[in-house]
Amino acid sequence: MKLDATFGTEGNYLHGAGDTARAAEDLGFAGLWTSETKHDAFLPLAIAASETGRIELGTSIAVAFSRSPMETAQTAWDLQDLSEGRFILGLGTQVKAHIKRRFSMPWDRPVAKLREYIGALRAIWRSFQSGEPLIFEGEFYRHTLITPFFNPGPIEHPEVPIYVAGVNTSLARLAGEFCDGFHVHPFHSPEYVRAIVEPAIAEGSQRGGGETLDKSSLPPPSS
Repeated sequence: MKLDATFGTEGNYLHGAGDTARAAEDLGFAGLWTSETKHDAFLPLAIAASETGRIELGTSIAVAFSRSPMETAQTAWDLQDLSEGRFILGLGTQVKAHIKRRFSMPWDRPVAKLREYIGALRAIWRSFQSGEPLIFEGEFYRHTLITPFFNPGPIEHPEVPIYVAGVNTSLARLAGEFCDGFHVHPFHSPEYVRAIVEPAIAEGSQRGGGETLDKSSLPPPSS
């Protein structure tokens, strides 16, 4: 059995992020996760990556639609490099009210948009790693320009795992088809996971051929 730990978000938690990360690793936790509520989800993991050498580090979750895919891709790339391959990018859609009223960003068909967002990330990472031209043109996102000045270049561990979070079957199917993992909402029951989440993930996995596939060149389906 593997047990993970989660960063708190109260008080001056960032000042003790290094101590927290070292303690979690020393106690034998397999992973250490951040959330994005009162604070940014990525910053504590940069500290943790520098202070640890074994424990996996991930966001649970970072809000996708408050950021451009390019911004998320750059941050994830740097954390994957700094942690020497221990970073997991967990993404969530948040809900319409928060995206529009808290972040002042557009909201539109979240499942299809998140699918395309993930495809954009993978296209950007391929360009980072190989130096190939960046050409991603979708319904929601277009990334068609990157020059050597803005390309961080290859890293030793370029495969960044992507998890998504959700409470409905559409996002669970997306996780099975297109991602590496799924974050169940904190408020759930074992029966809900068995009866609703697991079958939807399995359905998505069958649709995706039984493994995570990079389909960033395909147009997103309607949600």
